[in-house]
Amino acid sequence: MSTQARKMRTAACAALLCCAAPAWAVDWSDNAISYRYGTRFAEPFNQQHIKKHIVAFTHASGYKYGSNYLNLDVLNSDSSDPRNLGSGSGAREAYLLYRHTLDIGALRGSEIRFGKVKGLGLTLGFDVNDKDDVGYNSRKRMLVAGPTLMWDVPGFLNTSILWLRESNAPSGPFPPIANVRGRYTYETHPMFGASWGIPVAEGWSFEGFLNFIAEKGLDETGNPTGAETNLDFAFMYDIGPRLGYAKKKIRIGVGYQFWNNKFGNTRRTTGGAGQRASTPMLRADFHF
Repeated sequence: MSTQARKMRTAACAALLCCAAPAWAVDWSDNAISYRYGTRFAEPFNQQHIKKHIVAFTHASGYKYGSNYLNLDVLNSDSSDPRNLGSGSGAREAYLLYRHTLDIGALRGSEIRFGKVKGLGLTLGFDVNDKDDVGYNSRKRMLVAGPTLMWDVPGFLNTSILWLRESNAPSGPFPPIANVRGRYTYETHPMFGASWGIPVAEGWSFEGFLNFIAEKGLDETGNPTGAETNLDFAFMYDIGPRLGYAKKKIRIGVGYQFWNNKFGNTRRTTGGAGQRASTPMLRADFHF
């Protein structure tokens, strides 16, 4: 097993243990395996459109005092995002995200409601990634914490203000990254995040997330970072009943991602290469 695989397996096991911690009180849970495909992904400093196949495992659960959310993406690029210089093989990446939201109202024994808000939470979590591309070789580690509002809508809508403590230890040969040694920590910075899953018609749902991330100071090379926008949404159709399965078991749909100043890289620092992506996607998922 590769070093990358071992690291991601360790991180995934740790996150699953976090999910399992309140298992004695789980009221509901949902697991899913999903697939996404697009041909117009982008990476900073890369002028080409990139095809990616993305397989993901997602876990969501709720218990008396809050909820868990875990997502592990395994991303496989085509040769436009090469694994090695001159290689015909595409880069591979694993990205793990975990969030735990404590319901403040449940903790104090009475609901917190005002206007269209049905709950107030405290969200804690982390992101971990590992990528073996030819240039940067990202090794991101990030802690997040902040308040979350839960809105009274069909399905769900949560909005958060989170503080991010992010670091990276790139190991690729891309100049001047090659001159950076050890782990580099960015300035602590805020993010506004929203996530939703809302039924819009019989069998159809509108779901996704939106992150506005403030600039995080200077990057590893001394260049200023920029504010980042990441919008990812999909319209999903529940095809399971047509195939003889229960509702919400098998879904297919179309999605779209807009990502500007990806990872804080701006047009100024990249020369306009790969810092912005506009990516239609095909999607499918199986829930169990």
